[in-house]
Amino acid sequence: MAITPISEPSPSAAAPGAAPWHAGHAVWQLGFRPFYLLAAVFAAISIPLWLASYAGLLAGGLHVGLGWHMHEMVFGFALAVVVGFLYTAGRNWTGLPTPHGAQLMALVALWLAGRVAMLCGPGLLAALVDWLFLPLAAWPLYLVLRRSGNTRNLFLVGLLALLALANGLFHAAVLGWLPLSLFVPVQAAIFIIVLIESVIGARVIPMFTRNGAHGSTPVASPKRALVAVACMAAAIAWLAGAPAWLTAPLAFCAAGVSLANLLAWQPQRTVRVPLLWILHLSYAWIGIGFALLALASLGLLPASAAFHALTVGSMAGLIIGMMTRTTLGHTGRPLKGGQAEAAMYWLIQLGALARLLAAIGPAALAMPLLLAAGACWSLAFGLYACVYAPYLWRARVDGREG
Repeated sequence: MAITPISEPSPSAAAPGAAPWHAGHAVWQLGFRPFYLLAAVFAAISIPLWLASYAGLLAGGLHVGLGWHMHEMVFGFALAVVVGFLYTAGRNWTGLPTPHGAQLMALVALWLAGRVAMLCGPGLLAALVDWLFLPLAAWPLYLVLRRSGNTRNLFLVGLLALLALANGLFHAAVLGWLPLSLFVPVQAAIFIIVLIESVIGARVIPMFTRNGAHGSTPVASPKRALVAVACMAAAIAWLAGAPAWLTAPLAFCAAGVSLANLLAWQPQRTVRVPLLWILHLSYAWIGIGFALLALASLGLLPASAAFHALTVGSMAGLIIGMMTRTTLGHTGRPLKGGQAEAAMYWLIQLGALARLLAAIGPAALAMPLLLAAGACWSLAFGLYACVYAPYLWRARVDGREG
């Protein structure tokens, strides 16, 4: 379905009461533009900040602890991309406008305020400012889907509501209102985002592969529903602290079904197409992550190995793959990845591997591997910000609006 145009008024022809130039600027036309750009910049600077704190090199005054790192990578960085993607996809699904102009500016300002508050604000104020973003961002998406009758995608609003609940539990634990480990709401949020990845990935990766990989015949298997069910079952078992005899088989099942689903999409046909192989390889990390989760439940590996496979390997890989693809497509450019895109993708994958080895390898190598993983991450998202900022800031090259 084509994107419904949103006009950008000419300053010389603006009618009385029209939106000011900044609200009508190209960057405020569609949600992916500001959220992708700001998320990439935030990702590029937040990991070095966390590593500096971890190494004891950061001066006091900033709240850069482990809790900040976990929270901001999921509820700060990842959710900004999820919201930007869903606003853009939601407009495609319904033909109705999602937040743009002044409304989009207000939501972006609230997201930025949340990042500042989490970094240096007082606890209760930071919690309130940060938590408000997701409900206020989800509501207009719900209205658009309901108005259009697009019930097929309403479950995504439900998942956003669960993410808001997880964020609320995190802040309640930080403030001492709940006797809850900070790992529980963060891990729950990671599982929810992985579920979103599984469902959306199963919809679009086979289609993208069929359209972009010559000679491919990917099968969009009904197993995609089974993947979601298996992942949910394994996640609930882990979060509930179920015994290993239950959690391990469920996690292995989620891994097996996920990887079997991926094989049906013919990933071997995509090795010469960067915009495709990044999606396949990142989706594979979902299966790897759940296999590692099974081993962690058996006490054979630290849980951080599984969760960094799911976040750095899968989440960040799919994020940068979809950020590049949707930016190219929605700014009127050819869907073709070049050297810059390949560099971003390889950096994320190398960073995921280094982070995994840091969790399971010799202790003496942990810090060098952490630094290598952080450098790869920051370079990847910094490169995206540098290369794609002009695309996101300027109007579409094909003259269309959006």
